[in-house]
Amino acid sequence: MKIQIYTELVKSLIYAILILATGCKAPDQSADIILINGNIITVDNQFSIQEAIAVQYGKIQAVGDNKKISKLAGKRTRIIDLKGKTVIPGINEGHVHPVGASQSEFHDSLPDLRSINETLHWVHQQTLTRKKDDWIIHPKFFATRMTEMRQATKHELDSVSPDHPVFLNGSYGGMINSKAMELSGIGLDTEHQGFLRDSISGELTGFIQRSAFSLLSIPEIGMPDESQKLKLLEEMLRSYNKVGITSICVGGGNASDMELFRRLRENQALTVRVFYNLYFPFDAQAPLDKMRSVLSELQYATGDGDEWLKVGALKARVDGGVLTGTAYLREPWGENARDIYGITDLNYRGVLNLGKEDLRRLITVAMEFGWKFTAHVTGGGGVDTLLAALEAVNAKDPIGNKRFSIIHGNFYTGEAISKMAEMGVYADMQPAWFYKDADLLFKVLGEKTIRTFHPYKSLTNAGVMVNGGSDHMVKFDPYTSVNPYQPFVAMWSVVTRKTQNETVYVPEEAITRQEALKMFTINNAYASFEEDIKGSLEPGKLADLVVISEDMLSCEED
Repeated sequence: MKIQIYTELVKSLIYAILILATGCKAPDQSADIILINGNIITVDNQFSIQEAIAVQYGKIQAVGDNKKISKLAGKRTRIIDLKGKTVIPGINEGHVHPVGASQSEFHDSLPDLRSINETLHWVHQQTLTRKKDDWIIHPKFFATRMTEMRQATKHELDSVSPDHPVFLNGSYGGMINSKAMELSGIGLDTEHQGFLRDSISGELTGFIQRSAFSLLSIPEIGMPDESQKLKLLEEMLRSYNKVGITSICVGGGNASDMELFRRLRENQALTVRVFYNLYFPFDAQAPLDKMRSVLSELQYATGDGDEWLKVGALKARVDGGVLTGTAYLREPWGENARDIYGITDLNYRGVLNLGKEDLRRLITVAMEFGWKFTAHVTGGGGVDTLLAALEAVNAKDPIGNKRFSIIHGNFYTGEAISKMAEMGVYADMQPAWFYKDADLLFKVLGEKTIRTFHPYKSLTNAGVMVNGGSDHMVKFDPYTSVNPYQPFVAMWSVVTRKTQNETVYVPEEAITRQEALKMFTINNAYASFEEDIKGSLEPGKLADLVVISEDMLSCEED
């Protein structure tokens, strides 16, 4: 399932926008570029379809029929005959991690592992080229993506790597082998809840949660220098352009990584517009005076910047992840979670990093300094905890115009959706998780819970703003990256409710193609307070647009 992106045209348009942005003045008021004979999906309030579009000084001059728009042509105007091809607003990607992704293959390319056998083979091949005791690490390994729907066991890893420590890192949990334990001084007497044990023998199973990652004796490895980081990031952003992405929201980072985008901007090498979310720069239990002092010293807040680079929201981490069995659920993970996640406690609901009061304090201080608030939440129990905190804040200081959001969320009940609609809380969703992981989660959590997983129609019908993203973290390839960032894969999935295995779950939660496109255009513009300058093809807005080979509103689903 691929929709061809006309990248040369996209590149020429971006180039024209960059040149015009330097301040050069045209000798007349004619258009710089006119596209005619097209199927222009404007995504305006009427979702109108037009034939032609004119671009001047990097902004949309006019849209309409061929006759009307052709009148704006002058001697210097470049006219492009689309010959019936479709134009959509530039894709606005709501949640990516391009800095980490751009550096993820700096040392070695990462394979697209899909089975236990492939994983063990890759580990074994790594042992043949590494010195004894050298660590073998996969930086984003999710057992949920295996065809066997389970994690490689410690003993399996030991069998192919007895002399090399192995760490299959899944961000919020993972798996280590015996050599990794030995070199890290981890044994039966290690008392830390982040290491899971066999319920009968008490033996460490190799399953490790994020809270214990710091106990692993992983040596520092050489990282790219500043010039290499800039080059890699620029390459990553151009890869985004190739699939139609013209704007992104960085899912979370620090001030130093935000500086990389600023430097690309200075070098006129920034080819996507950036809304940059920052992690809270202090602990949730810190005294309020310290929190206020830190935010005061930053001297910037949400919305500061220009049309190329803007400061986004402050982001908190509420729980773990559904891909590692650490998401905080409404009910226990249950006995089906044993093989895939190593969970043996039948009362275990996941990891809750921040409680209602912690979140209330963070939200309150963020609002004091003009910040948008958002949070990583992956389980239903985490959603309910965050909404309770938002309700407590909202009772004293309404948040309806703040455009606060829940990142991931995943599991939304009718009650949770009603609260979000009432308070104006946005749902920052990643269809890649449904596409990749719904099959496994159905197996582990069952039909009742899966009915609340990514309920796009219920959210949309209730009036909740749904933002579309990918959570792209690792690898360059748009299809095989950990969480594929190909936006048309995501739109296909929310329209069909199909997973990568072509399984359909809760078909009544499918949304229309128009709604899917809005998730990745105008809705994300609202999330960054930029609906007046982008997200649709209307006069006066930035000329961020993409030409595709098919009419996505009427072509066959695949």
